[in-house]
Amino acid sequence: MHRKSILMAIVVLALTTLACGFNFQFPITSIDAGPTVTDELSIPPLDDPETITNLELAFGAGELHLSSGSEDYLITGTATYNVDEFKPEVTVRGDKISISQGETEIDGFPAFSGDIENKWELFLGDDPMHLRIIAGAYKGEIELGGLSLYRLHITDGAAETEVSFSEPNLVEMDELIYETGASSVELNGLGNANFGELIFKSGAGDYTLDFTGELQRDANVEISTGLSNLQIAVPKDTPARVSLEGAMSNVDVGDDWEISAGDYVHPGSGSMLNITIDIGAGNLELRTR
Repeated sequence: MHRKSILMAIVVLALTTLACGFNFQFPITSIDAGPTVTDELSIPPLDDPETITNLELAFGAGELHLSSGSEDYLITGTATYNVDEFKPEVTVRGDKISISQGETEIDGFPAFSGDIENKWELFLGDDPMHLRIIAGAYKGEIELGGLSLYRLHITDGAAETEVSFSEPNLVEMDELIYETGASSVELNGLGNANFGELIFKSGAGDYTLDFTGELQRDANVEISTGLSNLQIAVPKDTPARVSLEGAMSNVDVGDDWEISAGDYVHPGSGSMLNITIDIGAGNLELRTR
């Protein structure tokens, strides 16, 4: 019910804005689908195994599937597409490696002809790395358990994405940043990410931050979101404190949570989660898993 109300508010706002605005005539760029091509991708690790690789994946619209599983290479996988300009480009400069989607010359709104296909299915090795993912409007399934990530930064547009850590990160992650527009995003197994600081920024949408896994040290979380449905879930034995800022409209608290000095507190022992949430409006659920 809450999700339908938020989505309806967004639609009404957009239609009202259009009705009251000027009658612009936007140029249209036609994009035609061609034959489907699949490129094999394989990038070896750096010569010095102690050097931290800076890996950037720049992906536009389509589907992105990313997981561990590359044994002898830094990254392997395939890119399947049927628009010539979407052919991925690989750039290697010292410890900086990027895989970027080619771009079309678009002067206005794209008008697609036929069924456009663009899908990356990539596998990462456990070499030490800083991982940056830059994406547009896409659907993503990202599994990062068992890797050696010192830093993770994801930026996307209107996305439907699930990021999971099914196994512990092999090193201490200094910083995990996720920035998104109006999206539906699930971050699961965050306790396994072994981060020191997590920053999550978003527009309107539906968001779940699930901190299940083994929290190995105290961690700070900063969440800033707009008109959203936001769910926070922590393991039953993990201590957590949630401080709220902004114009909160509704808070739904699970049975294991308590209120202390204006904050919501989850009892437990061991490493502590300190969570600050700034939400413009919307709904917050605090849960135990």
